[in-house]
Amino acid sequence: MIKAIQPIVLTFLVMTSYAIGQDTAPPKRIKVDGVVAVIGDYVILESDIDKLSIDLENQGVSKEEITNCQLMGKLMEDRLYAHHAIQDSLLVADDQVNAMIENQVQQLTAQVGSIEKVLKFYKKPDLQSFKDELFEINKLRMLADKMRNDIITDIEVTPEEVRQFFNSIPEEERPVFGAELEISQIVKQPKPTEEDKQKVIQRLEQIKQDVEVSGSSFSVKAILYSQDPGSKSNGGAYTMDKQTPFVKEFKDVAFSLKEGEISDPFETDFGYHIILVERIRGQEVDLRHILIAPEIDNDAVERAKNQLDSVRTEIAANRLDFAEAARLFSDEKETKFDGGVLRNPADFSARFELTKMDPTLYNQISRLKEGEISYPIVERDPQGGPSKYKIMKVTNRYDEHKADFARDYMKIQELALSDKQLKTIEEWIDERIQDTFIQINESKADCDFANNWVKE
Repeated sequence: MIKAIQPIVLTFLVMTSYAIGQDTAPPKRIKVDGVVAVIGDYVILESDIDKLSIDLENQGVSKEEITNCQLMGKLMEDRLYAHHAIQDSLLVADDQVNAMIENQVQQLTAQVGSIEKVLKFYKKPDLQSFKDELFEINKLRMLADKMRNDIITDIEVTPEEVRQFFNSIPEEERPVFGAELEISQIVKQPKPTEEDKQKVIQRLEQIKQDVEVSGSSFSVKAILYSQDPGSKSNGGAYTMDKQTPFVKEFKDVAFSLKEGEISDPFETDFGYHIILVERIRGQEVDLRHILIAPEIDNDAVERAKNQLDSVRTEIAANRLDFAEAARLFSDEKETKFDGGVLRNPADFSARFELTKMDPTLYNQISRLKEGEISYPIVERDPQGGPSKYKIMKVTNRYDEHKADFARDYMKIQELALSDKQLKTIEEWIDERIQDTFIQINESKADCDFANNWVKE
């Protein structure tokens, strides 16, 4: 049952002020933040619309492309989702929200250099008030996402529905799919020598001893020596829980330590780490870490390149299949067991549309003909890690074409599913509007909303 709510008078507060000592000066009217709508248990303020407008503008969306009425409609939808998520007991744990806030704060701090600059940019007096506002924003958004996903999670389309969807599109309106490529690759990661690994381990052990025995600052050591660009500037600090997307080895060590304890050096794909746990707060851990990667000497780089040259020669001479070579020789876990096939992160298919391809990837394969294998290509790590070498092959090329049911079935299936999900959400919104307390400020009643918010 929807909780009964007393009607709220939706008015803008207007204040009048006069310049001191100037009785004849015209009044200066100042609009104070007011309520523009109530959706269930949620209130929408004029400032909420302004904030969303600024956020979209920062993302490159022109104010001319979207109206305040459309922004308000989006805010009302989100609050309708959130209200009914609570009604349906689709809850979001505060720990999840706080973990997301910590990540956001860390990312913002890394971008601008200090938390003081972040607070100044967002015009917040202190960190806690900033986190409080982020909490409300993230909690509402996560509730809305949970409700929206719950509405469509079980929706599927049958082959017959896909066929009917495709046939319902007039011939002249059928989508055109851009040129696409299927790409495979074999990667060799230059390996450090055992001697170089031991040098790093000994260096981390010495840092640990300096902190434990000599009282040195772990934070200062991290600033001086850590190679993690995401935490180096703030002394290696992270706050994490078991849902934080860190590699398993890192999380296993972090959650095995007591407060004040420093780990022994341990290895991940990024190099070697030590962790200091500063505080344990329920499911969350405040920690600092130092990352140092072993140096890769020129001989190791040359060996990786020569190995790929040899593999390429064997494939070109038809003595070795590319997919089998990937399984035997590639160092890339994500692709080697799939025969080197690259997956499009957008939909996990094996096809990449040329016009939407990552520029770096495009530059690497743009000159390859179908079936041709590249010479070893060096790929720099954008995070400053060791470079790697790879050879690439365009296994299939598909020219730009109008949608064909048989040839593009998977893409058409995705479009049909999206269409069915959209219609289901629209029906859900129409139904929930009718049984939810909704009140719109008179100043917004003339908005041409996409949904029937005024219940005409």
